[in-house]
Amino acid sequence: MKDNAIKVGDKAPDFELQRQDGTLFRLYDLLKERNVVLYFYPKDNTPGCTKQACEFRDQYEVFREHGAEVVGISSDSRASHQRFEQAFQLPFLLLSDVGGRTRELFGVPRKLGLLPGRVTYIIDKSGTVRYIFNSMTKPLEHVHNALKMLQELAAV
Repeated sequence: MKDNAIKVGDKAPDFELQRQDGTLFRLYDLLKERNVVLYFYPKDNTPGCTKQACEFRDQYEVFREHGAEVVGISSDSRASHQRFEQAFQLPFLLLSDVGGRTRELFGVPRKLGLLPGRVTYIIDKSGTVRYIFNSMTKPLEHVHNALKMLQELAAV
């Protein structure tokens, strides 16, 4: 990971990105209400990203029961996100980070210097990063590990 990468215990940087409907999403607005499972992924409609999104979809109610909202971010266009969301009935928000500024804010690494990385963050309501999982090749582990961590946080 890069030197500027966000680490566990850091304050998550606030950001604004457009939602599929064109309205603005702001991280700290959502954190007033819930913990956030923020996951950066490489590209809509690719095998690993589709598996990961569908697993987040299938576990979405469990995340909600644990007081968390799931938010996915890639550099795909809003139109691409709309097609991806509709094709797989995704109940959570996908944000378009065209240009990768938000990805850079978090210090999400690139694979082989080219491919956008796959990293999941759990951010609590105070804005503190409580957990980070970075793996390009284990998309389903992002979901399972995030759920496990939320259960541990709830038990504290």
